[in-house]
Amino acid sequence: MPDLQEQKPLLARRSPPLGGTVCVPGDKSISHRALILGALAVGETTILGLLEADDVLKTAGAMRALGAEVQRDSSGTWRVWGRGVGGLSEPEDVLDFGNSGTGSRLVMGAVATTPITCVFTGDASLRKRPMSRVLEPLTRFGARYESREGGLLPATLVGTGRPIAISHELAVASAQVKSALLLAALNAPGRTRLVQRTLTRDHTEKMLAGFGAQILVEHAPEGGEAISLLGDAELKSCAIEVPRDPSSAAFPMVAALIVPGSKLVIPSLLLNPRRTGLIETLLEMGARISVRDRRESGGEEIGDIAVEFSELNGVDVPPERAASMIDEYPVLAVAAAFAKGKSVMHGLEELALKESDRLTCTVKALSACGVRAEATENTMIVHGRGPGGVKGDARIATEMDHRIAMAFLTLGLASERAVSVDDASMIGTSFPGFERMVRDLGGLLAVPNR
Repeated sequence: MPDLQEQKPLLARRSPPLGGTVCVPGDKSISHRALILGALAVGETTILGLLEADDVLKTAGAMRALGAEVQRDSSGTWRVWGRGVGGLSEPEDVLDFGNSGTGSRLVMGAVATTPITCVFTGDASLRKRPMSRVLEPLTRFGARYESREGGLLPATLVGTGRPIAISHELAVASAQVKSALLLAALNAPGRTRLVQRTLTRDHTEKMLAGFGAQILVEHAPEGGEAISLLGDAELKSCAIEVPRDPSSAAFPMVAALIVPGSKLVIPSLLLNPRRTGLIETLLEMGARISVRDRRESGGEEIGDIAVEFSELNGVDVPPERAASMIDEYPVLAVAAAFAKGKSVMHGLEELALKESDRLTCTVKALSACGVRAEATENTMIVHGRGPGGVKGDARIATEMDHRIAMAFLTLGLASERAVSVDDASMIGTSFPGFERMVRDLGGLLAVPNR
């Protein structure tokens, strides 16, 4: 996404009951990993249901630049002809990941143990996000890097031709960091062992096993979880079906809960236990959410979700749940605004390090909409105003953050007066078709008068 593109303001106003079936996009986390592992495998990997959003398309472009053949056929199936572990080639140009923290960090791991040099950059938002948390531990494999002060992009990563396996305890609860190290370990002879004290999403571990990597996940004597991976690996190509993204589903789910009379169904949703923290929290708040037809697809649990308008109550969200729903806190705060009583959310340090400082942005936006909210460095408190009690009547500064934009457009669908966002253009990084989806459900969106 160009830094200087024209902003696209959008306005949401109080809507009639929302209804219908919502086919949200494929899961973004799994889409990134499918492309990267396909490029590291031998043979042809096919991917059905890939999220065709800007973030994922940037990763597809990066894998092409690194020598893999990546194509989309007329039926929407993506095909990746991989180069094998250690077989990626040096790109001719800078790798530009736009707004994608996941793509940039995971690809850093994929190239760190191959003797090539890559320059990583992104848009203005991504260039503010910390990368040393990934780059620094990659040096333990033998890689080298140079970056802007503070470990910021642009950064040059020089992969090593003589990688070594490592034993490492993760300093932050981040699936991106963990996944980058696992990808680097694939080409490091010997067994790499990673320990995480807080359990983070495990899509990389599941997918590595599906591609044939020798990976073992077990309880760590030190507490938490230990993951060991045998390096010098050979990955086999496979067929992947991407389930629907729970982070994208969060927006229509919360919209149905706060717009009176609404009733929605969201089919084939990813229900990995490490991604369902929002559903668990909403149920604790009194949400009428049910899961139908639980089943398994590609090693991941999926199911159909039915959601109805509900009178919600404030909730206390424990810090250990943060890793399973870190992207969903802005829209959870919107749900909390329409609840009765106070909601307190703990363990949110990572929220300040996303596409924007989401903790600060969310509190400011709630306050602008007439909802009392405050935050410390790791806690957010929202004083709910009950069903229909949020004033709205605000223009929200999104800070180039797609989830802030979608969260407060969701709020505007149920507030007394309209809510606009200064820029909705970046929503395409994760949820192409968001506006169409809202309108198809009966939501009222419009371009505001300037």
